[in-house]
Amino acid sequence: MVETSRDWSEKLPFALWAYRISFRTSTGATSYSLVYGMEAVMPVEIEMRSLRVALEQQISETEWAQSCYDQLSLLDERRLRVADHVQAY
Repeated sequence: MVETSRDWSEKLPFALWAYRISFRTSTGATSYSLVYGMEAVMPVEIEMRSLRVALEQQISETEWAQSCYDQLSLLDERRLRVADHVQAY
């Protein structure tokens, strides 16, 4: 991509995405999470394995299910913290 002031329209979607997923101290959350009720998931951030991958790595179904449950619990806790923070603000 040529760096000129004329190609701003090509860079705008990336700038908007960065702005929307950036943490705001005033709300304690990202703009994206406030609009959609969840954080944006970027491919490099996906940590929850599929059951097939877990089984290939010899993780039992029970451990996999517990891991999923733990991540859901953390998500609920985070949503409650954000809701409290927004109410206090």
